Amino acid sequence: MQTVHAHGPGHGHTHPAAPATTGLLIRWARFYDPLVWLITLGQTRTLRALPLDLAALRPGERVLEIGCGTGAVTLPAARRVGPGGLAVGIDPAPEMIAEARRKARRAHNPAQFRVEAAEALSFPAGAFDVVLSSLMMHHLPGDLKPRALAEVRRVLRPGGRVVIVDMMPAAAPMRYWHTGGLVAMVHRRHAPSPTPQATGLPDLAALLRDAGFTAVETGPTRSAWMGYARGQAPG
Repeated sequence: MQTVHAHGPGHGHTHPAAPATTGLLIRWARFYDPLVWLITLGQTRTLRALPLDLAALRPGERVLEIGCGTGAVTLPAARRVGPGGLAVGIDPAPEMIAEARRKARRAHNPAQFRVEAAEALSFPAGAFDVVLSSLMMHHLPGDLKPRALAEVRRVLRPGGRVVIVDMMPAAAPMRYWHTGGLVAMVHRRHAPSPTPQATGLPDLAALLRDAGFTAVETGPTRSAWMGYARGQAPG
């Protein structure tokens, strides 16, 4: 496997420029974790474990999370893959990456973070065993979703796995309070990008198949308002 070069958790104390993207950027990083804790009624840790459990991460694997935010999934992924593995998170918001690096330094966690957009990854082909997406796909407008998944397929090794966890439109009443209402309201106030829209599981499955993934499957999670889609890069 080719070497992945990523900035370590202590790299950089200034915010690099955000990459050009039409996806939604959340710039209020210091307030993000408390807000998520509030709207998930304190279930943040349980919900953030969903993509890790669905991916069945193994020691020594190389994992990329796209749209990592403040690192709430990337950091525990680094612990699961252990010292022989690698966990990298990317997000187009420099403020999110700065906060993720701060959390990694404080926890002495080896996770690495970069300011990048999911539709324009800088990693070499076949660099990762697993790519994760947690509550991120609904931030991308329709034209960016296939571009991002094409990049995900490119950076996965043959046989590599992709796991997407996102909101389910069918859970409308629950979603309105937890995400579609409060979070979307805050997004509209702070970000010029399109309002987040949930993508149904059949839509995610179709997007994965269109991107060339095999063994595509979808299903509910132990959260009433979140579902998953996963697939495998062709071998």
